[in-house]
Amino acid sequence: MKNFTLGIEEEFQILDSDTLMLRSHMSKILDGGKVFLQERIKEEMHQAVVEMGTNVCENINQARDEVSYLRQQVIQLADNEGMKVAAAGTHPFSHWSDQLITPNPRYDALIEEMKDVARSNLIFGLHVHVGIPDREEGLQIMNVARYFLPHLYALSTNSPFWEARDTGFKSYRSKIFDKFPRTGIPPYFSSVAEYDKFVEILVKTNCIDNGKKIWWDIRLHPFFPTVEFRICDMAMTVDEVICIAALMQCIIAKLHKLQEQNLTFRTYRRVLINENKWRAARWGVDAKLIDFGKKEEVNFTVLINELLEFIDDVVDELGCRKEVNFVHNMIQQGSGADRQLAVFKETGDLKEVVRYIVGETGKGL
Repeated sequence: MKNFTLGIEEEFQILDSDTLMLRSHMSKILDGGKVFLQERIKEEMHQAVVEMGTNVCENINQARDEVSYLRQQVIQLADNEGMKVAAAGTHPFSHWSDQLITPNPRYDALIEEMKDVARSNLIFGLHVHVGIPDREEGLQIMNVARYFLPHLYALSTNSPFWEARDTGFKSYRSKIFDKFPRTGIPPYFSSVAEYDKFVEILVKTNCIDNGKKIWWDIRLHPFFPTVEFRICDMAMTVDEVICIAALMQCIIAKLHKLQEQNLTFRTYRRVLINENKWRAARWGVDAKLIDFGKKEEVNFTVLINELLEFIDDVVDELGCRKEVNFVHNMIQQGSGADRQLAVFKETGDLKEVVRYIVGETGKGL
């Protein structure tokens, strides 16, 4: 089987140790980390955000080692500066307008163009790259893989609070990001030529300067030979991150296998997939999603079990059965959002919610 390499990017919250609010001191962590982490630690637009990205990983075990190592490093770097690190899609009570923007011409241009839409985009995501050297195949796989995005998204939901409010959503992060252009489920493209022409028109008309400003939930990466999943909230624990990444790798490998056999999985219209995405954002793992083939609502767990059955013949080839099976634990214990809400229900204190997230971020390291 082809080697479906993995690359995982995590966006972490930098917190004040005492107030547990977001703290705009990413530069101190960045300066400390650049010496030995080099390109694996990156600044983001808001100074309270730091991104950690793995090297290219040959398999899921390497990915776990890298993610664990990078989490250990960022937690240590923050500790050295008297700060904490948290992994969630939004901060439960900090306000975006209090956060400083990182000085950088790219971010300056983004804010000049988008104003408060960019400034208020104080959200934290998990991005997973799966290696596909052939762009044409990558695009065809992307078209089909769109169907599974709400499944993955529901598992990752970890942003129920926004500016000290229980939003009623398991993932409010996507509602904030929806204000950006070129986000959400991508449209269907019949070929790489059609896709490249689309990008070319956007560049020519000054909508974007390159394909990186297309922020879809899944995209053919403009510079790397990968399909990049971007839909997920930042997950709390290493186990959750690795389970989600393993599922993504298996979906790509399975769709590649079908193509090799001149078979495929049905492609569904973006408007239908959007219905499931909305349900996943609202209810997470408790959602009833639509089975488009049967034209009926089914419990999320039913669809996840169908997904596990669908990918079963590639799981052992990729050596990730243990990681994939962790999905059962995730459904049983609830997503990050469910656990945040449970802590809030028990304590009535959003600071306790943040303390819980901080604890989970370092769990098992």
